[in-house]
Amino acid sequence: MSTVPETRLTAPPARIAAWILGLIGLFLILRLGLLGAVLAGLLVFQLIHVLAPLVDRKVRGRRARLIAVALLAILIIGFLTLATLGLIAFFRADTGGEQALLARLMDVIDASRNQVPLWAQPYLPDDMSDLKRGLNAWLDEHRGELSLVGAEAAQLSARLLVGMVLGAMIALQEELPALHLGPLGQELLARVSRLSDAFRRVVFAQIKISALNTAFTAVFLLIVLPLFGIHVPMSKTLIVVTFIAGLLPVVGNLISNTLITIAALSVSIYVAVTALVYLVLIHKLEYFLNARIVGGEIKARAWELLLAMLMMEAAFGMPGLIAGPIYYAYIKRELVDQSWI
Repeated sequence: MSTVPETRLTAPPARIAAWILGLIGLFLILRLGLLGAVLAGLLVFQLIHVLAPLVDRKVRGRRARLIAVALLAILIIGFLTLATLGLIAFFRADTGGEQALLARLMDVIDASRNQVPLWAQPYLPDDMSDLKRGLNAWLDEHRGELSLVGAEAAQLSARLLVGMVLGAMIALQEELPALHLGPLGQELLARVSRLSDAFRRVVFAQIKISALNTAFTAVFLLIVLPLFGIHVPMSKTLIVVTFIAGLLPVVGNLISNTLITIAALSVSIYVAVTALVYLVLIHKLEYFLNARIVGGEIKARAWELLLAMLMMEAAFGMPGLIAGPIYYAYIKRELVDQSWI
């Protein structure tokens, strides 16, 4: 009977300690609600890391490069902040504000009134005033929860900004003279570096997939349907939502598909069915691309990612679902490098 060499099953004590501290850190990131800040920091760090070589070609001298990279970091943080504010302004402009959004929602309800089961029709509002009364009653009932959501949104925004600043500061550290680290410090730095690499591989690959999915959706909503005289309401907003939601593997498709199908239902049930069939076919193609692109980047099959996301969602909810592919890519990289799998 063959045996696995002992060297493959052992690791230096400093590396084992770094693994334990790293796993504790990964758990606390989700437990304390710091995932947004960490992802924002990793995004800024990776963008600076990608763009910094362009600066190095133009600038000579350590101090000049440090200043140039610092300006680059400020530009990246400013761009991400303005992009977020721009998206919020775009949604408000395209939906036309609260009254226009309620009017469109009422149009969807009226269009689908004769297409829903008989038992569900009594629950549909009769007119705009009835819809407003229902919304106001819901707001009054959940006013306390909504205030907490507002406070959490402000807290999340602050954490995202702090995370971006920290990511920029860590990127700037690479331009300074290297510090002498002991065995544990070197191992911890290696763990952080691998987590950052896992983030880059998963997120950048998912951006490619989401962009391709958004392009197909835009062609369908803005070109194919208008050729037949069909115009789905809020098409531009739905395209932007498709890209943003598409950054979440698998679950993002469910979100965008649901919203597009509901919007198409305001035209007719046939348009809604056509849209749903088209989106399902496109996302079947996306699953293949997901397995090829993301799986190829982290050397994992599609079912491995889905299983990891399912377990993380069960343990930590939506943050776990978002972090699942990144955590899995990092952990698998550690195991592969140790020749344990």
